[in-house]
Amino acid sequence: MLIMPKPRPPVPACTRVDPGFDAGSGADLRFHGDGELAAGLVDLAVNVRTDPMPAWLAEPLTAALTDLARYPDPDPAREAVAARHGRPPAEVLLTAGAAQAFSLLAQALRPARAVVVHPQFTEPEAALRAAGHRVDRVILDPDFGLDPALVPDDADLVVLGNPTNPTSVLHPAVSVAALARPGRVLVVDEAFADTVPGEPESLSRRRDLPGLVVIRSLTKTWGLAGLRVGYLLADAGLVDRLAAVAPLWPVSTPALAAAVACASPTAVAAEHAIAHRLAGERAHLVRHLASTPGVRVAGNPASSFLLVRVAHGALLRDRLRKRGYAVRRGDTFPGLGPDWLRLAVRDTATTDAFVAVLADVLSTV
Repeated sequence: MLIMPKPRPPVPACTRVDPGFDAGSGADLRFHGDGELAAGLVDLAVNVRTDPMPAWLAEPLTAALTDLARYPDPDPAREAVAARHGRPPAEVLLTAGAAQAFSLLAQALRPARAVVVHPQFTEPEAALRAAGHRVDRVILDPDFGLDPALVPDDADLVVLGNPTNPTSVLHPAVSVAALARPGRVLVVDEAFADTVPGEPESLSRRRDLPGLVVIRSLTKTWGLAGLRVGYLLADAGLVDRLAAVAPLWPVSTPALAAAVACASPTAVAAEHAIAHRLAGERAHLVRHLASTPGVRVAGNPASSFLLVRVAHGALLRDRLRKRGYAVRRGDTFPGLGPDWLRLAVRDTATTDAFVAVLADVLSTV
């Protein structure tokens, strides 16, 4: 007897949903900003802060290297992270970088309809595909604002970023929260939430929203990309399901020491100060780009990077490399194309030098 698959309900006319299940087509989801780097280039492609490590972080990291004979104990880090977000430790899962959280979700869940809101960080979709899941894409219009009505009602797994990489758009918390409902897992990637002063749109303290998973990173603000440490926040039952598919001791002793330090009141106060300084540096970059002919800054950037649209983007990126600057290509993000480039926010002196080169290169393409 031949059993036909149950047809999906029609998608509402207001949505723009593109199938993303064919891994042989579309964007290169495994490309990341570090692929743009080479010796001698000024790095505007990777959204990791590169300032010197503060003593309150360096000291416990160094001390942890003397305790490597024992297996890692995640409990102190879970307790510190939980206290930082006003949650019980049972609702925290430490991961080897925020990216590992997406792999755990893909392994532990069996969604009937997974939807990823693009453009955004591509690792969630890549992880879902690698685990054999079909993925549909909701592609936002070029202002990149979120309308909850764009997400199909029957989606039982929804993934989006806030603020979103690569657009730097910060969605209102009320719009993101409107996507939560019983029977749906809502995954909000807040890897860059601490780059926004006061984190006004974060859902990390919301325990009332059904199926909410918030994913956070410690590698961006504190320059720890090589250490691989992040965490997710969710109800205790879902945390247990995800922990069941995680490898044993996924987070190293030094990474756990970093998590404790970065969740401390000292670290949170430092994050806020850095975020305020970053806002000024970003505004400086936006002003200079706005006065550069041929450059359009997308949306209202809120994080440590921004997205621009230019003509002949691939050629421009190549010529910028020849002039000493690495910028992030945009065409590996679903919903974007080669004329989109992502730029990391750096200090004002770096911005001034870069924009001068950018204007000169634009005059020749």
